[in-house]
Amino acid sequence: MVHGGPEALEVVDLPAVHAGPGHVRVRVYAAAVNPTDTMARNGSRAEQQKVDPPLYVPGMDAAGIVDEVGDGVSTGVQVGDAVMAMVVPKGSHGAYREQIILDARAVVPAPAGTTHVEACTLPMNGLTARQSLDLLGLSSGQTLAVTGAAGAYGGYVVQLAKAEGLTVIADASEADHALVTSLGADIVVRRGDDVAGRIRAHFPNGVDGLADGAVQNELVIPAVRDGGAFTAVRGFEDDPQRDITFTTTWVRTYDGEFEKLDRLRQMVESGAITLRVADTYTAERAADAHRRLEAGGTRGRLVIEF
Repeated sequence: MVHGGPEALEVVDLPAVHAGPGHVRVRVYAAAVNPTDTMARNGSRAEQQKVDPPLYVPGMDAAGIVDEVGDGVSTGVQVGDAVMAMVVPKGSHGAYREQIILDARAVVPAPAGTTHVEACTLPMNGLTARQSLDLLGLSSGQTLAVTGAAGAYGGYVVQLAKAEGLTVIADASEADHALVTSLGADIVVRRGDDVAGRIRAHFPNGVDGLADGAVQNELVIPAVRDGGAFTAVRGFEDDPQRDITFTTTWVRTYDGEFEKLDRLRQMVESGAITLRVADTYTAERAADAHRRLEAGGTRGRLVIEF
């Protein structure tokens, strides 16, 4: 792949790879399409990608079957297991490929009863949601606001927060109100530039924490109480104010966090987390998946099948 529009995506042949010590090889059958993939494709991250030679293979979510296990793997994953993993792209090492080598601690069993297509929608977005909540550091009974709650990340934040006893207020379009309510949000307000005011109408002193999945940044910070917490998914940094703790959710630092990803698997199996698939595409139609994602409005993840 070279940088450009969706048409820049093309099917190429890559050399076979083999699992070394502490690693496993996964035959990938499904890879979720995420906004970060379109940024890798369109040149937004060209400067960071320069450290690796092309070809560039996008993709941070994979599911498939383990077909090779290196020496010294102690996580219990075996050849033939259905698994899922978050992938941190580096050069041609991305989830949009039929065969990939991963650190064994990045690979966990797929939730029982799920397809590869379903399982691949969990790892990156689920771990991102997990990290956001870890950074916010809220306790049962406290209040959390979530923007972009109808999206994959936002939906997981809502469900994880409810599992931890938080009161959740979320924004949504009128069309998504029922969806966000079904995910467990206690209060749903209409989305828009004045969402902070809508949140304050329910919590006059402000919420204890806010996870900004809609990347509204300074528009929503006023919804947070003095001394509260705010986490951003795109590296936003605001001027210090009102003793609010500002953090950036950078999910790549959770690469290889086997226990955290495996806990998400267990929550899917218990029904606490819902996997949502919007549509599937063949590898040859990956460009169509990118076009649809960039057009906006998808609910659940688009998935490429291999």
